[in-house]
Order: sequence, then C-alpha cells, then structure tokens
Amino acid sequence: MQKLKVGMLLFPDLTILDFTGPYDVFVKAPCFDVIIIGETTALIRAEGGLLLQPEVAIHDCPQLDVLFVPGGKGINACLTNPVILQFLQQQAVQAKYITSVCTGALVLAAAGLLDGYKATTHWRSLELLRMFGVDTVEERVVRDRNRITGGGVTAGIDFGLVLTALIGGEETAKIVQLQLEYNPAPPFRAGSPNTAGLPVLQKTKELTAHMVDTRKHIIRQLLQDRAAASAAPPQ
Repeated sequence: MQKLKVGMLLFPDLTILDFTGPYDVFVKAPCFDVIIIGETTALIRAEGGLLLQPEVAIHDCPQLDVLFVPGGKGINACLTNPVILQFLQQQAVQAKYITSVCTGALVLAAAGLLDGYKATTHWRSLELLRMFGVDTVEERVVRDRNRITGGGVTAGIDFGLVLTALIGGEETAKIVQLQLEYNPAPPFRAGSPNTAGLPVLQKTKELTAHMVDTRKHIIRQLLQDRAAASAAPPQ
C-alpha cells in the first residue's frame, strides 16, 4: 500500500487535542506517513504550555497528499499570517485532501480553500465560518469532495477515523479505533449546545464571548481589506 503524506501544521497556542486526536489515529494507520510542520522548526508552546517541535519548516516541506490544520487560540494570528496562508494555498493545488479540525477550518477559509464547499467547525465558531461565505453544517465530520472538516476538539478522532477508512479501508479504521479503545461514554450529556442545558450553554457563551468578538473583528477587517484591494485600480 502506498502511504499518503499527511502534513500536520503546528502553530503557537494550538489546542493539543485538535492535533493529537487525529495524530494518534494517523500514526497507527498503515496508510499514512505523518509530517509535523511549523513556520520554523523552533519549539512551539501549545495552549496550557505544552511544548511541541515541528520536524519540517514550511519552506522545506515536500508536497503533501493530505493537508491538515488544527484549531486553538493561536488561529487569530494565523488568519492574517501571509506565510501560513500562502503555504496552504500552494500545497492545496496538488494535495489530494484539504482538512481541518475545530477552528482550523477558519484558517482554511481565510486561505480561500473552503470557497464553494460545505464545512464544519467548533459549534461556537460556526457563525465565524459563515462570515467567509462557507456553507456550514453542524456535524462531527463533514466531507465535501476532497475537503474534510471535523467539529470541535474531540471530533478530531472521528475525523481521523473517517479519513483512515477512506484511504485504508473500513477494517483498517476499525482496527485503529479498537487500538485506541475509542468507545465514548461521557459522564454528562453536555458535549453539545443542543443537550448541555440552558444554564451551561449561557455560561459557556459568556466565557467565550471575548474570543468570538475578537475573531469577528479580525475576520471583518480581513474581508474589508481584501474587498478594498480587489476594488483598487491596477497599478
């Protein structure tokens, strides 16, 4: 079986489980070679302070078969980082699959890679994804042609298994799932805004309101700048 090169992008303040959920699936599946990528190969501090180190810098990255972007607080900087956005755009030309988990979808959208596609993201950021004109779907994993996006954080494992089944076959994905003992039985039904109950939902929205408002401002400014640039007369 020819393995697909999966490039997993790291950046400061990423959410660890967005990355490690799919990573643990991919490294156990015989159909993937995993490449960990960063803007440089310097140590990266994730949310909470855990240090991660990319093995390949963006400028030295080979052509990937699967392009993957996680989410996290650090996407705010990624949304307007020309080095990261250009890297994603260039890789996407020949990549077989363009993928994300959680708010990584916002970075793909900022790079123009979800234009005309259905996609999902963390429930709290669906409205932000719609600001880019993306047709959003509130599901754990959404596949639209060669775009595959996962919902918030823990949906990364589901995403990884869906992609594994697509490339390596359903039996391979099931074997990986059993190795991971991925058999969710959460102690509470609070993992979705539809089941969490109004007090928990309201408190969660309050806790994340500043984050959402900050990203709205960044996205609005980004879209305004692009509109102004496209309307400007050629030099």
